Amino acid sequence: MTTTVTPPETAPAQGPQRTRRPKSARAGGQMHAGPIAYVILILFTIGSLFPLVWTAIAASRDNQRLAQTPPPLWFGSNLFDKLEIAWTDANLGEAFLNTTIVSGISAATIVFLSTIAGFAFAKLRFKGRNAMMLIVIGTMMVPPQLSVIPLYMMVAKLDWTDQLQAVIFPSLVSAFGVFFMRQYLIQALPDEIIEAARVDGASSWRVVWHVVFPAARPAMAVLGMLMFVQTWNDFLWPFLVLTQNGNPTVQVAVAALGRGYTPDQSLIMAGALLGTLPLLLVFAIFGKQIVGGIMQGAVKG
Repeated sequence: MTTTVTPPETAPAQGPQRTRRPKSARAGGQMHAGPIAYVILILFTIGSLFPLVWTAIAASRDNQRLAQTPPPLWFGSNLFDKLEIAWTDANLGEAFLNTTIVSGISAATIVFLSTIAGFAFAKLRFKGRNAMMLIVIGTMMVPPQLSVIPLYMMVAKLDWTDQLQAVIFPSLVSAFGVFFMRQYLIQALPDEIIEAARVDGASSWRVVWHVVFPAARPAMAVLGMLMFVQTWNDFLWPFLVLTQNGNPTVQVAVAALGRGYTPDQSLIMAGALLGTLPLLLVFAIFGKQIVGGIMQGAVKG
């Protein structure tokens, strides 16, 4: 008698199971913000814009209304009149031209020199490099008010008082700019690219022009914007050297609106609003390129 043995049924071979990731977690997928994120962003935006909006509200009122409690929270009917008076009384047209010249030259020179110095500290090997970098960083800890008196004595000996070069030349170098560009170039500029350029016979200046500047373009844009805004808003030093012959910068001209026994606060606010509008215009024009450059540099890094 023959016994037939039936083999046990085997389960079909299965490969390794794959776990599906949500679409938002896949590579290249976009993450969608929830309602809480939108609420936080809206509140942050309102808080950021409120000082500028209230400056415009205060410029549209008068001293009597601004002194009342609670303060006004909506626009009055005097905004454009106050802006016209502030523009005329403070001679803001000439002040805008002076400040644009000072800020433009200072920002461009700082970006150029800081990029070269940052490249030297980041990628070149020379004796005393670390000690010199520590000295540069140390100068950032010195309050600028300590240098006002000796700097004013130098400007007076050069007969530069009440001239724009008295404001331009002290602001042509920035320790922060050197440190900022050094930190960026350490990560954004590989040593292999520099070595390849030198193997191809490029001189040091060609390496800087064709390798360093293109790699540092995003950081240069950010640094240029920061230095332009900083120079535009500078008050103490221009106030000391540009107040006698009617050749002020914007901040000094706006401060002149507050002189008098009873300063017109709404007029001061109107001047402050006019002095802020060019910065908003510059950022509205170049802000997208700057943010795009930062993201591009981050992706390359």
